[in-house]
Amino acid sequence: MTLFRQIYSLLFGLFLLVVASLGYVQFTETQSFLTKQMESDLNNTSNSLGIMLVPDLEAGDIVGAETLINVIFEGGYYQQVKLTWLVDGKQQTWENPINIQGVPQWFIDLDFFQTIKKESIITSGWIQLAKLELTAHPGFGYNELWRTMTNAIIVFSILFLIAIVVARVGLTMILKPLHEIAVHAKEIAQRKFGPDMRVPKTAELKSVVLAFNSMSDQLKQLFNSLDEEVGELRKKNLVDQVSGLPNRQYMMGRLNSWLNEPASGALVMAKFDWLEEVHSKYGYQVRDETIKLLAEKMQDHLDEVASSVIARIAAYEFAFLITSSEHDQTSRYLQALIRTINQEMSKAGCKPNENFAIGVAERIGHMSVSDILAQTDNALQKAIKEDKVFHWFETNEKQLFTREQWREHLSAAIQDCNFKFKWQPVHINDSDNILQRELYCQLNMGDKIIHAGQFMPYVELLSLGSMLDKHLIQDVHEKHLLNKNQEPIAINLTFQSLSDPKFHEWLNTFLRSTNLSERICFDIPEAAVYSDPDSCHAICTVIRDNGAQFGIDHFGRQFGSMSYLQSLRPSYVKLDQSFAYYDDSEHSGELCRAIINVARGLDIKVIVTGIEEMPQLERFVPLKTNAFMGYIFPPTDIED
Repeated sequence: MTLFRQIYSLLFGLFLLVVASLGYVQFTETQSFLTKQMESDLNNTSNSLGIMLVPDLEAGDIVGAETLINVIFEGGYYQQVKLTWLVDGKQQTWENPINIQGVPQWFIDLDFFQTIKKESIITSGWIQLAKLELTAHPGFGYNELWRTMTNAIIVFSILFLIAIVVARVGLTMILKPLHEIAVHAKEIAQRKFGPDMRVPKTAELKSVVLAFNSMSDQLKQLFNSLDEEVGELRKKNLVDQVSGLPNRQYMMGRLNSWLNEPASGALVMAKFDWLEEVHSKYGYQVRDETIKLLAEKMQDHLDEVASSVIARIAAYEFAFLITSSEHDQTSRYLQALIRTINQEMSKAGCKPNENFAIGVAERIGHMSVSDILAQTDNALQKAIKEDKVFHWFETNEKQLFTREQWREHLSAAIQDCNFKFKWQPVHINDSDNILQRELYCQLNMGDKIIHAGQFMPYVELLSLGSMLDKHLIQDVHEKHLLNKNQEPIAINLTFQSLSDPKFHEWLNTFLRSTNLSERICFDIPEAAVYSDPDSCHAICTVIRDNGAQFGIDHFGRQFGSMSYLQSLRPSYVKLDQSFAYYDDSEHSGELCRAIINVARGLDIKVIVTGIEEMPQLERFVPLKTNAFMGYIFPPTDIED
């Protein structure tokens, strides 16, 4: 809130407080006065009427008594008069309906005036003649109270409007020089480094503006230098200098991360002995240039078939991690790879389909890094031994369903909200407290429980991401999971949901309808920020505007600038699992520290993921991260 709004709100609040206090005092005093006045009038009338009725009551003159009472009753100040003759028990009653002119019925229904009654016994000496009961009519009180309060409200409203206009004009003039400083300070707080502010003539503000301009320049340079440092360290530690592709260390980290996520795909390893022929014919410079051109062509051609990570893991060995694909798509990827290799071999003067071999192993079920590496290497060695272009590792494990069966079963299970939930705690460093709980879901399909690792690849392939996220969030709300703990629940959003405007609208409506939005966190994969930044900005705005939180998942995985953090401003980032598996070398530590410092420099919490043992966690202690998660504290079932 700006300084103008703070002062304006303060004056506004003080004026309201004064007006409300005066109004309350005026109201209570008027109500009390009118009540006492009606009680006094009732007492006086009861006493005087009792004295006047004595002669008629002694004589048993009913007509005379009625005449006296009618004179009093017709004045309209009494709701009811009841006279009970004690001699024979005869009772006479006079009533006026409660019909108050000029006062709204809702005001009367508030019952500001309680029923006021006065009972008295009319006596003559020691003889009790009759009982007289008077009930005051509230009309007089309501009329007077309504008139007084309406007049007061009119006067207060006029004064209030005048005060608002005068205060706004006055504060605008007084605080005008501070407006630009406030705007610039807000931009700096959001790490938006715009042009320097104009230096004002006011002596008191001149030094403030100069200090702000200097601070803005220094922060901008600091962030840019951190971002550049991360880029240089990545090139130094994770990129092969000849090909420009990721190196073996990066590929191993990605493998670990990939196998710990719900995904499908395959690992391909290729050995290009024909590059040794190029080396022997033309020298290492031509060989290195050929490797560089080959890498560029593979990236261009293979990315069109499937999303993959291509790495140079040895002098003449390359690895291809296809992060999400089915068997047919992997087959097309392999064909495109062979075609690209043959084209580059022909350009280098080598015979196609000779002196290279490829091994392929698909990810099926739960696999470890050693499992898939062993399968891929076995396939590669068999291709080399049998002098074949490629060999596909054979497995006896069959797919659970066909694609259409997956579509049918997934659509039905998601539509019926057949979710079974687990959550994994995110522990705060050096504390037993929990920062948040990341939600995992399984699906009940008939008599089978399908884990996310099995169905999530098909959710993405069949474009069911928005449908899954929508029903999952609804089920979390309907099962009251947000009420089970005070910690927020983190929900992973699919790529389709991030790019679907209809899902954005639905999420906005949902968050507005719940009063627990602050207990929901949404994890957005870093890859989506790079691939579709506009959609990510849009959904992050929806989440932030409704009081929920969001964070970046797999932070640091992508090669690229981290300047997006300045515009998105996430509450936290979850460091990619691959950092937990990098070696303990000094260079890896420098890269990890630089990436963490980029986030910490923007006051963003850093969560380390993939922690399985205490030694892993101890590596991150000097880096001053905020929290950690992993199978050191595995996911647990959520009790109903």
